[in-house]
Amino acid sequence: MPKVKTNSSAKKRFKVTGTGEITFQKAFKRHILTKKSKKRKRAMRQKGLVGSTNKDFVLRLLRLKG
Repeated sequence: MPKVKTNSSAKKRFKVTGTGEITFQKAFKRHILTKKSKKRKRAMRQKGLVGSTNKDFVLRLLRLKG
């Protein structure tokens, strides 16, 4: 029986915290930053948390649940 592989794109994008929450880096902060407000860019620095609706799906991609 072969091993089940973790989804490669998911392991690069998501990180599980010690409390079990899943964090990710916010999008839209790579280029074309001059037209975006300071407030918007500052908000994009913060880590995002995966919502409860998508949490089970992301855990399945990471092979952390059943």
